Amino acid sequence: MSTSVLTAVAWPYANGPRHIGHVSGFGVPSDVFSRYQRMAGNKVLMVSGTDEHGTPILVQAEKEGKTPRQTADKYNRMIAEDLHGLGLSYDLFTRTTTGNHYKVVQELFLALHRNGYILPQTTTGAISPSTGRTLPDRYIEGTCPICDYDGARGDQCDNCGNQLDPAELINPVSRINGEKPEFVETEHLFLDLPAFTDSLGKWLSTRTDWRPNVLKFAQNLVSDMRPRPISRDLDWGVPIPLEGWRDQPMKRFYVWFDAVIGYFSASVEWARRSGDPDAWRQWWTDPDAKGYYFMGKDNITFHAQIWPALLMGHNGQGDKGGEPGPYGELNLPGEIVSSEFLTMSGSKFSTSRGTVIYVRDFLREFGPDTLRYYISVAGPENQDTDFTWEEFVRRINFELANEWGNLVNRSISMAAKNNGAIPAPRAVQQADEELKAMARNAFDVVGGHLQRSRFKAAVQEAMRVVDAANKYLSDQQPWKLKDDPDRRDTVLHTALQVVSDANTLLTPFLPHSAQKVHELLGGTGVWAAQPELRDVTDLDDESVQYPVLMGDYEAEQAKWESVEIEVGRPLNKPKPLFAKVDPELAETGPEWAPIQNS
Repeated sequence: MSTSVLTAVAWPYANGPRHIGHVSGFGVPSDVFSRYQRMAGNKVLMVSGTDEHGTPILVQAEKEGKTPRQTADKYNRMIAEDLHGLGLSYDLFTRTTTGNHYKVVQELFLALHRNGYILPQTTTGAISPSTGRTLPDRYIEGTCPICDYDGARGDQCDNCGNQLDPAELINPVSRINGEKPEFVETEHLFLDLPAFTDSLGKWLSTRTDWRPNVLKFAQNLVSDMRPRPISRDLDWGVPIPLEGWRDQPMKRFYVWFDAVIGYFSASVEWARRSGDPDAWRQWWTDPDAKGYYFMGKDNITFHAQIWPALLMGHNGQGDKGGEPGPYGELNLPGEIVSSEFLTMSGSKFSTSRGTVIYVRDFLREFGPDTLRYYISVAGPENQDTDFTWEEFVRRINFELANEWGNLVNRSISMAAKNNGAIPAPRAVQQADEELKAMARNAFDVVGGHLQRSRFKAAVQEAMRVVDAANKYLSDQQPWKLKDDPDRRDTVLHTALQVVSDANTLLTPFLPHSAQKVHELLGGTGVWAAQPELRDVTDLDDESVQYPVLMGDYEAEQAKWESVEIEVGRPLNKPKPLFAKVDPELAETGPEWAPIQNS
């Protein structure tokens, strides 16, 4: 039976190109998961976009001498191109500066306000003395007053997980220019988080299948919730549709508030573009639908605490009750799939600090599937993981090229040379049946891992099939069976069948090369569909155009099952599937990301 699966992917901030640390947390894992779910016959809606509001965009725009909109336009397209190059199969990758997003954010806010979950409060705001501009909480750092961690942000401490106020920090400084901020009184709107203490706590107690680190972190947050500001003093963001607020040019929604709503607004935009404006309901109001949210660990707060609270408030399900908003009762997150950090020499990837490898540079030199494989097999799934060129070279040369690429090449080459087509099995032995059974059984094992977002275990199990097939060929030595063509053809048929099965098992991880293997085995048409980069017109403003990622994934042939190969299908001599990386790279790194020897 088909299940509706929402894949909600963290929104990259549109103030620069993506580096591999970004896509290791939100990009590749979510796509591997979505591709598997589609192959398993489920109805997937994978959505995200660029997060384009807030002070960071203003700061970047000032650096580049551009308007905030020009800056957002520049990096929105750049990021969309990066994710397109990686083959991330979004049903819609959009942006937060659309008319559709503004409308959805405002309607959800008004539902929260009607139900009593929005509070106006006079508070203390941080101002840059040199520019007079509001400093967002995340742009203020200092020592945590609770655990003494040096490097806590103004909104929360990543060390102890507690929500903070910038004025509470010890020795606060601006991350933009290092100056000490001034604190002034200002009125803002707050989300009444304490009004969700019981409802959110009870809901979290039912999340037994979440990753333990995510669940424990979220439960700890509930024990000490305080009202959280949802507005800011700046002129770049979604306007506040409330009397006394809508006409104030320097009052906008806080960027975090509108960004988390993007999962839902993107779903609504996708539905409007599909020709059925209500199509989003299949993933958002059907209680049997499943929702999976992919992000890095620094986003757990927003997805395991604040986003569920916003949805509860809209639905009238918080501690104060209320009536469902205009969209009905929206589904809360099913699972938070949080990755740890990919680091370089122990330091978190950081553009400002120069510890960065940009996705586009990586794709230009090594192609998408090498990066996808590395993240899947050696990425930060459960713990912070250090990226090294040495490990990258080893994984690509010894696993992708020597093991998988070599298996594909020699199996198809021998069959093409001896038969010109897929041969028939005419002298079957126990070793043949055992190998084929192992490959068939791997679908349940690998699929089980992917269903639970255990990507490392899944790809390792798929590669175990590859290893077994290579050993089989070495043991059977079909190149020595010229005088026994029946046995030779049976061995080659068996090897090709397992190549086909292994290719299916690896398709979620390696969709680009999976398409090539499909064609090398004589297949035609689309095996693994790729996203399309399209320029579209804003649904609510015909004067605005922007790029989106969409795709026709229902037309792809890949299914999560073993399919018997077709005897007699013509074969051609293959080209190598993966080029080996220069071993020297392990010592030097490429010119655009050299290894810094201390």
